[in-house]
Amino acid sequence: MADHPKVLISGAGPVGLTLANELVRHGIPVRIVDKAVQRTDKSKALVLWSRSLELFDDAGYVTGFLAAGMPAHGARISTGTQVVAEVSFGVIDSRFAYALMIAQSETERVLEERLAASGVTVEREVELTGFTDTGSSVEARLAKTNGARETVETEWLIGCDGAHSAVRHGLGFEFEGSTLQSHWALADGHISGLSPGDHLHIFWHRDGILAFFPIAADRWRVIADLGPARDSDTHPDPTLDQINELIARRGSPGIVMSDPVWLAAFRINERKVRDYSRGRVFLAGDAAHIHSPAGGQGMNTGMQDAFNLAWKLALVIEGAAKPFLLDSYSRERSAVGDRVLRNAGLMTEAATLRNPLLQDVRNAILRFATGFPQIRHRVADQLAEMDIGYPDSPLTAHAAGFSDGPKPGQRWPQRLPDGMGGRKFTAWGPAVVVTALADKFPRLVVAVPGGHTLRLIRPDGYVGFAGSSADSARAEAYLAALV
Repeated sequence: MADHPKVLISGAGPVGLTLANELVRHGIPVRIVDKAVQRTDKSKALVLWSRSLELFDDAGYVTGFLAAGMPAHGARISTGTQVVAEVSFGVIDSRFAYALMIAQSETERVLEERLAASGVTVEREVELTGFTDTGSSVEARLAKTNGARETVETEWLIGCDGAHSAVRHGLGFEFEGSTLQSHWALADGHISGLSPGDHLHIFWHRDGILAFFPIAADRWRVIADLGPARDSDTHPDPTLDQINELIARRGSPGIVMSDPVWLAAFRINERKVRDYSRGRVFLAGDAAHIHSPAGGQGMNTGMQDAFNLAWKLALVIEGAAKPFLLDSYSRERSAVGDRVLRNAGLMTEAATLRNPLLQDVRNAILRFATGFPQIRHRVADQLAEMDIGYPDSPLTAHAAGFSDGPKPGQRWPQRLPDGMGGRKFTAWGPAVVVTALADKFPRLVVAVPGGHTLRLIRPDGYVGFAGSSADSARAEAYLAALV
């Protein structure tokens, strides 16, 4: 635990734990607090998609997740009697061409154990009650359940404290959006009669959607919409019998749930802040954006918020980059949040159509579209968040006429050098050129000789600059602007 943390993180869910691990990997002193007594024991967010796995791989600690999770290799949409579409995750352009199904309780365990092994313990039953950004630091007020109170001075405060974020409220940011006018049921339990076991199964029944997501062995998550809701209406949690009635009516014959671990009713919120930061205070994950669970991208998007912010904070704290580098965080991640919110909303809207004629039209369009391999490929890459990029970022240098491989703003497909993922820019290209750049900017760049094209790969695996070996002066100017 850092007595004088450079960064204070409020919230020790998957996003806060990811951010803490990344900052500690940079050698940045952090404190991480959470008002909960212990980490979640619920399955909650269920999938780590390919892009998130790549980032953890570049950072050097993907193996813990792989050992705890189960690969899912595709998704099937049907009416219960007829297959509408199938998508194979094997076409995803990644070294992790699958969806890793893993309960959030396990994701948090892996992250918290790694953080503890690095010497940082999550401070439980500690709540952030307020803060003041003085301009040169942040004074954060903490309260413990035993009545003790503490004021912490930190350089930076990050709110990873979920949909009801105290940090967001402290900033006075509006959480713009709405609550969908529908009720939903969730069940986590053991399922028999459903195959293949390594696929997501989605049933578009006349009455509504029924979806199955594998967790482990014969354990599955079931989600179903329960019809219209009004305003702040709540719905009682479903019983096992009610879940099995839904399964029998909407699914294929013979599917049965038993031994439920978790039964709950919920509403879907679609909300987002406009800005992810102000001054020395930042928001990440559900504190900044919440949306439909369709596509399973909420936790992944939040984790990628953390990866984006961590390397920028670290370089600024270390004095290796100017503070203006941090301005790019909100611009980049807010644009991604808008996109994920829009896509999840469209998927939910399509899945919950009530008009039988529109349902038939939807099914026919999807069946036709997914008959084309390139469309199936695009759908898989979008789900896996492989197509996310930063074309409009201030950190993206647009190279006129450049067309050889990934362009500036796009994801770099190769694994970053061991130990460097998330730490420095990687200068990739002719040996003489990249070595000279690393020698001139030793705190910012690591050199990897290879090929004739010159690229500067950001620490989070996106191309910042691309050109020919003759463009070394432009690459140098790009780096010089950061320091």
